[in-house]
Amino acid sequence: MSEVQKHIAKKSLGQNFLNSPKALRQIIEASHLTKNDVVLEVGPGKGALTEKLLETGATILAIEKDRELIPYLTEKFAVYIKSKKLKLVEADILEYALPKGITSYKLVANIPYYITGAIIRKFLDADKQPNHMTLLVQKEVAERMIARDKKESLLSLAVKAYGTPKIISIVPRGAFAPAPSVDSAIIAIETISRKNFKNKKHETNFFELIHKGFAHKRKTLWHNLDTMSTEEKESFFEKNSLDKKVRAEDIAIEKWLEISK
Repeated sequence: MSEVQKHIAKKSLGQNFLNSPKALRQIIEASHLTKNDVVLEVGPGKGALTEKLLETGATILAIEKDRELIPYLTEKFAVYIKSKKLKLVEADILEYALPKGITSYKLVANIPYYITGAIIRKFLDADKQPNHMTLLVQKEVAERMIARDKKESLLSLAVKAYGTPKIISIVPRGAFAPAPSVDSAIIAIETISRKNFKNKKHETNFFELIHKGFAHKRKTLWHNLDTMSTEEKESFFEKNSLDKKVRAEDIAIEKWLEISK
């Protein structure tokens, strides 16, 4: 048995290795990769997804935090590393800074559940955003991201402000080793940009406003905007045609963008 076969998935790193050919194929198809693309892969693990990414001809930058997997990946993909189609980096993705030479890239990842939100925030908020993200995340998180129940959240609004999220498929827990306790979903965030914002001030205002709006989920927007005086709130709600009883979760992304200008 090889060292990597003996490798025990680390709970501390949220490791669940994907071993479903169908799910791997769906991730690749959802990423719309060409040989001219640069792909940032988060957590290659044992390389199942890395292998499929390399088969597209794209150039891959794979960031792996688990140092025990680095020697195995280096040996497995030695030919691709030598040809510079793959660069393997041992690092924590939340602390990693993209090389200056990369100006356009796509992000593809089987994300550990516990850092899903942090990774999404890091890259959507980055100066150099990916133009497309294909992520394997917890099913519940994917559904929250697209507001499947028609209730918005800080996560769904943040994602929709920059791109268009779409659930590609549900991936059952049995598609992983070890199997997690919940099902997952492949989600694509397409056409990522800052085009929804007039300028940096608009972007800052938007996030400040939605954070205030969701400060207390059970309260109405009126009550959550407690830094405003009653007169200021009266003016704000009238100017933006807002019902005083509306909750933040019931306001669409388009309205948030409008009232934060």
